[in-house]
Amino acid sequence: MKNLRNLFLPIIFIIGSNILFSCGEGEGGSSSTKPKARGSIGEIILVIDSTKWEGPVGDALRDVFEEDVPGLIRYESMFDIRKIDPRGMTRILKMATNIVYVTTFDDRKSASQNINALFSKEAKEKAAADPDLYFLRTADEFAQGQEVVYLFGNNEEELIKNIRQNKGKLQNLFQVRERARMEKILLSRKSSGAKIAGEQLGLSVNVPASYQIVKSENDFLWLRQPTPRTDRADISMFFYSTDYNSEEQVFPESILELRNKITKMHIYGDPQNKNSFLTIERVDPSPVFRNFRIKNNYAVEIRGGWKTNNLSMGGSFLAYVIIDEEKGKLYYMEGFVYYPNEAHREAIREIETVLLSTELLTEENKRG
Repeated sequence: MKNLRNLFLPIIFIIGSNILFSCGEGEGGSSSTKPKARGSIGEIILVIDSTKWEGPVGDALRDVFEEDVPGLIRYESMFDIRKIDPRGMTRILKMATNIVYVTTFDDRKSASQNINALFSKEAKEKAAADPDLYFLRTADEFAQGQEVVYLFGNNEEELIKNIRQNKGKLQNLFQVRERARMEKILLSRKSSGAKIAGEQLGLSVNVPASYQIVKSENDFLWLRQPTPRTDRADISMFFYSTDYNSEEQVFPESILELRNKITKMHIYGDPQNKNSFLTIERVDPSPVFRNFRIKNNYAVEIRGGWKTNNLSMGGSFLAYVIIDEEKGKLYYMEGFVYYPNEAHREAIREIETVLLSTELLTEENKRG
């Protein structure tokens, strides 16, 4: 990699500032000649001095990257962090998909100096003049498909303040990136049957080809990954459409009532036992609601735990309610996981990836 002491080029991306500076090209020249990045979904290589990691800076970083995923039935961190001493960054480690370097410019320890040497004198001077500068992002620095982030500060107090103030932005950066990585894998082959069935609901449903239709009606579609294994979660997804008449329909209690109505009609842990319909766990964990927009449509995200009414099964779920005010329609779509005694994080990430690829059907995106 070209040394940053010799570079001061305009921009890649810095949060919270109009002052721009950047890394140079990665080792090996253009990205097309570099090897492909590798690493598990959700894994981040964190390059930091051990003393910093064990101190307040490490606490701030853990609060960002190891925060519990909301709504899961057991505690699981948002990302898997692999801490590496800067002096131990081998060529193999530099091929990782996600790398975060962390340093402060006042740190004289050799590990931090190893990172500080990558920054130009001008870059350090600009950081000294603006304590809000803390973030530098480069793509494909050492490998194709790679994300490298530098988190820096003049001192630990400034760095910690900026990390904590921008916690959501840092989490979102890697969440969006990992979802995009997963989408390439999952949706390389899509289910044509699910897409056709989804059109009855007014949705363009994009799911992997391995998902099969369990039940399909005019206003309801249930899909399932048919071959769960010990190393593969049992994932179901269902979609439902109804008329939208009032904003009260998107109040939390109304959404929970709608969900119970859907599952009482259609989804049972044991098809022979109508008392085994799915319900939402209200206490541990309590459902978590978040309002936002999906492609300019008002939406509500719900995360939490599910169980069968007869307590025979349970797991985690992720759902979205989307409003199409122009058509006067409300869409409920959910994915739920059954994977006893195993981690649910990546199954929920798969559900999130698939559900967010679903589109409200328009004349333009109908089947040709």
